[in-house]
Amino acid sequence: MSTTTTAPQPPVWFITAASSGFGKSIALEALSRGHRVIATARNTAKIRELKDAGADTLALDVTSPLADIEAVAKEANERYGYITHLVNAAGSILVGAVEETSPAEDLAHFSTNVFGMLNVSKALIPYLRATSGAKTILNFGSIASWQGGAGYALYNGSKWACSGISEGLRHDVAPFDIAVCVAEPGYFRTGFLNAGAKVVAKREIDAYRGTAAGQVRAVLDQVDSNQPGDVVKGCRVLVDVMTRSGVAEGKEVPVRIALGADSPPSIREKMAATEALLKEWEVITTATNHD
Repeated sequence: MSTTTTAPQPPVWFITAASSGFGKSIALEALSRGHRVIATARNTAKIRELKDAGADTLALDVTSPLADIEAVAKEANERYGYITHLVNAAGSILVGAVEETSPAEDLAHFSTNVFGMLNVSKALIPYLRATSGAKTILNFGSIASWQGGAGYALYNGSKWACSGISEGLRHDVAPFDIAVCVAEPGYFRTGFLNAGAKVVAKREIDAYRGTAAGQVRAVLDQVDSNQPGDVVKGCRVLVDVMTRSGVAEGKEVPVRIALGADSPPSIREKMAATEALLKEWEVITTATNHD
């Protein structure tokens, strides 16, 4: 009497902003493992390399109305009938002091970094819930989720939001065997700080020119293409973690990944400073209960 064994279905990844950076490298790493990838970008011509490597490609602007994103999600799910991994990789930095950035620039920044992540998640979660087995959502925070800095406060705020939303969302979808993780990378050598990628406030106020906020424009230009992190190595770790394989075999998907040699020290510095602040003020700030 013979028995028939059904091979497990390969993972299916849905990735935003797959034209460059972490999105592209995660797509290539997943493809190299025989996984299926649905790569998206505003302009599919920019992800032709991924199509040639075996990915399915779809046009997606994460700032589109939710109904438009839901239509793309439906089309993506119909490709293979299921989705196991969602990667929200779309994001950019807005450079400028808070006084310098305009309301329109602020809204555009949060529309990509935060609301885009939210709406793509809203559109894809129904398909993740409908898929059997373990599923994952990977969002992108940053070491800037932990440490505020002059000249990029809007970026700090958007990345704190990504990390906070990811923590809450993790609890929302845990009953459906969906693990949510936020990657908080340090400085990786992607095109993130290239002239065509970073957004610089149109307004520049003379009073800030000699301050840290004013100087950050030049500093980021110097950092560009000199970041210590290797995005290919970083994405190999991320795919291992999201699939509980390789270096992450036998482990559960964590709530966050402090990615890069500079990320854990930065987070520990913030933790130590916060603990010191609490100790200094605790006697005063906790004496607030009703008598």
